[in-house]
Amino acid sequence: MPYKFNDARRDKIPKAKYRVTNWSAYNEGLRQRGDLTVWVSDDVARKWSSPRRKTRGGQARYTDLAIEICLTLRVVFRLALRQTQGFMRSIAKLMG
Repeated sequence: MPYKFNDARRDKIPKAKYRVTNWSAYNEGLRQRGDLTVWVSDDVARKWSSPRRKTRGGQARYTDLAIEICLTLRVVFRLALRQTQGFMRSIAKLMG
């Protein structure tokens, strides 16, 4: 096997071993990893939905500001498009 060539002469670096001594702090740290707080100002919340069109064509649901925020969060968190949609759906649910 090519990956086992000179295996006996390679440097062996032992894997680091960590021991948890404060389990309550460790568990709380794991919980906080999944916590995400996004602050949305009142101005953005008011400008989130677009006004009704008076001309022909389909009705726009979101303003350019809302779309720009979604795409910015997508770039910041390196999300795929479907993941961004789910993420923004959860934020919209929290916004009401």
